[in-house]
Amino acid sequence: AGDFAIRLATAADASALSEFAAHVFHETFAPDNDPMDMQVYLRDAFSPEQQAAEIADPSRVCLMAMVGETMAGYALLRIDATDRGVAGDPTVELQRFYVDHAWHGQGVASRLMAACVAAARGRGVATMWLGVWERNARAIRFYAKQGFTDSGTQEFCLGNDLQTDRVMVRSVRDRV
Repeated sequence: AGDFAIRLATAADASALSEFAAHVFHETFAPDNDPMDMQVYLRDAFSPEQQAAEIADPSRVCLMAMVGETMAGYALLRIDATDRGVAGDPTVELQRFYVDHAWHGQGVASRLMAACVAAARGRGVATMWLGVWERNARAIRFYAKQGFTDSGTQEFCLGNDLQTDRVMVRSVRDRV
């Protein structure tokens, strides 16, 4: 991926981000979930209006991984978000981290994660945490390779389906 860049999302990206996020979420999770629950979640979580609100929110950082003009991935950080299983202050939640399946295994995810860590450090954050579906083995392996460790569980509601996410944490302090 020679022409690769990571940049902050802007209001003008809301519609494209909405489409991308819904596509990747559906591609990743639809085979294991009820279609009605997927439909409700996709409508609520990834509307262009929701994406625009998240991009505009000063407590969030939305990063897009671009290969040329093509969106290959995106991440959404929520500054000062807490979870009962997360120690360390201040914290940031890696609320969303999606890489299009076409770009898996090509270094996009690790470069996007490095940008997330840098963004967190730039805001003086000590600890990054995330929730990952307990049945998403590929993502759990990736997060473990990126230095995240298990810290507990949390509930995640997909439509009407109450699921369990593993909570994983890592330090984002500069290594000495």
